[in-house]
Amino acid sequence: MITCFIRYKIDPFRRDAFAEYARNWGEAIPRCGADLIGYFGPHEGSATTAYGVYNIESLAAYEGYRQRLAQDPLGRENYEFASRERFILREDRIFLKNVSLPHAPLVKP
Repeated sequence: MITCFIRYKIDPFRRDAFAEYARNWGEAIPRCGADLIGYFGPHEGSATTAYGVYNIESLAAYEGYRQRLAQDPLGRENYEFASRERFILREDRIFLKNVSLPHAPLVKP
């Protein structure tokens, strides 16, 4: 299992558009085969940094997932929405493997 971290630089005046984009991926990404952890937008601190995070089995599985996402009606619509509205100024993707597993159970004070 690998995790894809997408770092976005977004227009700080278009955060609502990014939130709509993120909600759309919340439907399309799981339907196309990736385990979506979530999309995270600015809350405090930077007004221009946002993230999308999901797990996928392998880079080979990622290739098939990307093809399905490009063919998915909502996926295509969301790509077009971002391109048309231009609220994403930059997008970087990195794949990481969780090397700290297994984790101890959470202890609540």
